[in-house]
Amino acid sequence: MATRDPRWVLKDRPSFALIIGLVLTGICALVSFSYDLFDRAPVQFFIGLGLALAPVPLLLAAVLALDRMEPEPRSNLIFAFAWGAGVAVLVAGVINSLNLHYIIDTARLSESSARNIAATFGAPVVEETMKGLVLLGLLRFRRAELDGPTDGIIYASMVGLGFAMSENVSYYIAALSTSGVKGLAVTVVLRGILSPFAHPLFSSMIGIAVAYAAQRDGPERVFYILAGWTGAMILHGLWNGLASYGGFPGLVVAYLALLVVLIVLIGVVFRDRRRIVALIQRYLPPYEPTKLVTEADVFMLSAFPRRRQARQWARLHGGKRGLRAMRDYQLAATELGLLHERAARRMVDDQTFHEEQRALLECMSTARADFPVVAAQARPFSPPG
Repeated sequence: MATRDPRWVLKDRPSFALIIGLVLTGICALVSFSYDLFDRAPVQFFIGLGLALAPVPLLLAAVLALDRMEPEPRSNLIFAFAWGAGVAVLVAGVINSLNLHYIIDTARLSESSARNIAATFGAPVVEETMKGLVLLGLLRFRRAELDGPTDGIIYASMVGLGFAMSENVSYYIAALSTSGVKGLAVTVVLRGILSPFAHPLFSSMIGIAVAYAAQRDGPERVFYILAGWTGAMILHGLWNGLASYGGFPGLVVAYLALLVVLIVLIGVVFRDRRRIVALIQRYLPPYEPTKLVTEADVFMLSAFPRRRQARQWARLHGGKRGLRAMRDYQLAATELGLLHERAARRMVDDQTFHEEQRALLECMSTARADFPVVAAQARPFSPPG
């Protein structure tokens, strides 16, 4: 058996730190939900909770679809989502409430005006800071997992989806209480259907910055992080400000701005995929003498359709065991290319590089041993020409 999983950090059982972290985030989420539960009628709470939870599986699937080339450890993804849904929402909610009362008391404004000011200038700073803390934690304790901007976008989107889910519960309950079913329907359309990725898009500015910082050393890392943090707060503040003061035209401009950001981020992801393919094509051919990598394997690994074709072939000829072997091989081979890039950037020392290199090669060897026995007669892929 391989000494390590192709993604290394995935263990046979959750780590103690992860368990403690999930317990704490769960407690924070319960505290946050309890405020809505006891402040409103239980029926309203469960209606709001159900509507907030309903789109989450689809939204998670959309985010994780971007993470197929080099999937992130599930434990990290779960914790990022839980942080957003628990700690970030609770702390941000408390601070935002205090800010709102401070503005009302000092500026002598109506509650409506004070809410608009707090939403435009205060909430973006507080909320992006709370969401961004988990990304800083990844940079500090899981730097090796931040292999490029796609990873930063994935983690930022997970924490953003968690935050938006919990926040939507409060918004839906408030809409139902003040405006009835019609008001609830409008709020669900605006928040749950037309802008479900607003928080992930805001936080992705920090995620990309943290990912770039992970690839570098020195003072420039601070610059990238500050730039990303500032971008997230400005984008968030622009969204809230246009929604608060712009009326219908403002909402249109806000949605168009989010659409532009979404298109740009998708472009960043596709560009990052090309970078990873280039790493595979550069670093894997020297391993051909080991018989663990062939020209056909590099060709297969360089495109999603060919990867999928290879997995289909493996399942057809080898069942579930063959499919699992092909998945492990693809993951380990991709990680091997990324490991060489980290070594080239001096992100890992020689000992760590050689340990992880041996582990990944062992994973690849074990996977190849489980390939269907007809591999020699019926290869699922071959290089062009």
